Amino acid sequence: MANIIIVGTQWGDEGKGKIVDLLTEDSDLIIRFQGGNNAGHTLMVGDKKVILHLIPSGILHPGKLCIIGSGLVIDPEILIGEIDSLKHKGYKVSPENVAISERAHIIMPYHKIIDHARDSTQGIGTTGRGIGPAYEDKARRIGIRMIDLIHEEIFRKKLDIVFEEKQEYVTKILKLKPLEKEGFVEKFVKMGRKLKPYVTNTTVIIESAIRDGKHLLLEGAQGTNLDLDYGTYPYVTSSNTVAGQSCVGAGIGPTKITRVIGICKAYTTRVGGGPFPTELNNTTGERLRAFGGEYGATTGRPRRCGWLDLVALRHSVRLSGISHLAITKLDVLMGFKKIKVATAYKAGKTSIEHMPADLDVFKKLTPVYDELPGWEEDISSLRRHEDLPRNCKAYISYIEDKLQVKAAIISVGPKREETIVRTKLF
Repeated sequence: MANIIIVGTQWGDEGKGKIVDLLTEDSDLIIRFQGGNNAGHTLMVGDKKVILHLIPSGILHPGKLCIIGSGLVIDPEILIGEIDSLKHKGYKVSPENVAISERAHIIMPYHKIIDHARDSTQGIGTTGRGIGPAYEDKARRIGIRMIDLIHEEIFRKKLDIVFEEKQEYVTKILKLKPLEKEGFVEKFVKMGRKLKPYVTNTTVIIESAIRDGKHLLLEGAQGTNLDLDYGTYPYVTSSNTVAGQSCVGAGIGPTKITRVIGICKAYTTRVGGGPFPTELNNTTGERLRAFGGEYGATTGRPRRCGWLDLVALRHSVRLSGISHLAITKLDVLMGFKKIKVATAYKAGKTSIEHMPADLDVFKKLTPVYDELPGWEEDISSLRRHEDLPRNCKAYISYIEDKLQVKAAIISVGPKREETIVRTKLF
């Protein structure tokens, strides 16, 4: 039995979807443990692109059970659309291979309205999907859960309790047009009926699988530096993205975890506002964006691009207890004569080797770079580490030495087969 957590080590968009898809081959249960449809996992199946927002990537593999855990906030309309889209593509999606936690909270129309309105003034750079306001209601104990949605009478009662408050906030504080309650209530009741067969106590399923010696793969969204507590607050997501959250969001004890895999892009990207010390607002940044296809899977927004940041990565390794790395998009660096890596930050005469909590510090610092030789060779067809160009292998070794974590997986292209597996994890 092996129970593996997958976490992002940067600001999200590290390629977690591909690694989860790869490891699903040897796993039995794939569990998504936090976030919502603000995440987008892009996978290449043959020549076809599949983008998933809520359902774990394991859905693309027959015979696997995919679980949407209690740590998520779910937009029922998006989830049903994803189910229908997958079915249309020929994938089996049924209560036999998808289970939704009855304790997961749902995103209501007013959450999205509030999210859009707030971000237009705050400038955090959210996806506008209602994620933050839904988590806010969860913390205030006025949230509506999947168990409520599938019971019409309870759903209506819970909505009645909060609706007038939301109406007043939308109209008097945000100065927007009134919410039309009945229209969306009937729509949500219908969606509840459609999703009801999938909704269950997922913790019981997980416990049974562990007892039977099954392999579990726990899939996170976003990245460590977007963590609500440990990220570049307030430019963060609305949930905890570190490995510890997987136990809470999935409903599994920490003693059952065997490995934590940190997904690390070979350079760094970020979407939305907030600090980004190694950002390149020049032709190099544009080249990384173009070659890496760096556009958000959820919003389509162009990602900010920069060199690899070891300060951010050390932060992630420490917080999640990362046991192995998976380095992605290494092929994007092909053709660079020199590759830079930030080893520390400098603010005046002060050297900073750990992520600051104070956002004002970021305004004053500059990255301290090491410079490594690049490579010209195309590596996308290579499947063994020893066949990689010398400078490419040196770059991987450099990252491993600096972080004191070995790279178990190296992605040399977007397709499933464009991968080098150095360590078998299951």
